[in-house]
Amino acid sequence: MKYDALLLVSFGGPEGMTDVIPFLENVLRGRNVPRERMLQVARHYELFDGVSPINNENRRLIDSLASELNAHGLDLPIYWGNRNWHPLLADTLRQMTRDGITRALAFVTSAYSSYSSCRQYIEDIERAQEAVGSMAPKVDKIRAFYNHPGFIEANVEHIRSALAQIPENRRGDARVAFTAHSVPRSMADNCAYERQLQEASRLVADKLGVSHWNLVYQSRSGPPTQPWLEPDICDHLRELSSDGVRDVVLAPIGFVSDHMEVVYDLDTQAKQLAEQLGLNMVRARTAGTHPAFVSMIRELILERMDPSRPTRFAGAQAQLFDCYTEGCCPKGMPAMVPVTG
Repeated sequence: MKYDALLLVSFGGPEGMTDVIPFLENVLRGRNVPRERMLQVARHYELFDGVSPINNENRRLIDSLASELNAHGLDLPIYWGNRNWHPLLADTLRQMTRDGITRALAFVTSAYSSYSSCRQYIEDIERAQEAVGSMAPKVDKIRAFYNHPGFIEANVEHIRSALAQIPENRRGDARVAFTAHSVPRSMADNCAYERQLQEASRLVADKLGVSHWNLVYQSRSGPPTQPWLEPDICDHLRELSSDGVRDVVLAPIGFVSDHMEVVYDLDTQAKQLAEQLGLNMVRARTAGTHPAFVSMIRELILERMDPSRPTRFAGAQAQLFDCYTEGCCPKGMPAMVPVTG
C-alpha cells in the first residue's frame, strides 16, 4: 500500500491553566461524568501549572521519528492530530487536505486493544474526516504493538535503569509493579486489553530475569459501584509494605509516554503513599523516545506498506491485533471511559 504521509494521533493535553477546563470538557463531552469529578481532575493539573507533559512528549517523538525516517530514506511527512486538544484531528486533516495528502498511515500513541485505546481513535479519525468533507485523506491505523520487540526493549532498558537505583544488596528482593490505566470490567471482558498487558509485562519481566512482579492498575474514574480492573496501585503498595518489602519499581507499561496519569497518579500520589509506608519507590521511564521504540514505529510503517514484509513480535506465539479485524476491540461507547491526558 502506498502512503504519502504519517499521522501521529494522540490524546492531547492542556498546556496552561486556561486550557484545563475546555480540555476536560472535550474529553467528557457526551459522557456520564459528574462535573465535580471533572473539577477534581482539574485540581491535579493545578499542581503542574495546567501543563500536561503529553504534548511536549509528542513533539519530541515527532522530531526523533523524523530523523529516523530520514536516516533510512523513508520520505513521509509527519502530521500530528489530537483527539481532545490542539492540534485537533479535524484541523490537522484540513491541513493535510490543503497539502494534497490523499492517504495517510496513522500511528496512535497507545499499544493495546480496547475501546478507549484503539476503537475510539478510529471513530475520532472518522468524525474528523466527516468534518473536513469528501476531500479528506483516507487514514489507516497501524496495528497494536504491545508485543513488538522494540516496545519491549525500551521498557526493559528503562526498568533496568530504575532497578540500578536500588542499593545492590537489596536489589534481588525488589518488586516490580507494572501499571496501566484501569478500565471498566465490562470493557475489559470484551477486548484483549487485560490479556495484552499481562503478556507485555511477562515479556519484559522475562527479559529482565525478574520473578517478583505484578500487574496493577491506576487512574480509575468510575463510581465505586462499577467494577473496574484491579488491584489499584495504592492498594498494592500497602500490601507490599505489610509483606515487609522495602523497594519497588513502578513500571508504567500501559503508557508510551508521560502524561497526567503518570506524573500525578504515580510520581505524586503513589510516591507520597510510598513515603508514608516507608517504601523506597523508583518510577521507570515510559518508552518515550527510546531508540528501539522509535525504530519500531518505522518498522510498523514498512510492515503496513509492504504486506509481504515479515511481522516482528516478541514471545513464542504470534498475536497480532488490528482494529480492522475481529477480536481487537469492541464497537459502541461504554457508559464510562478513562479521563487522561
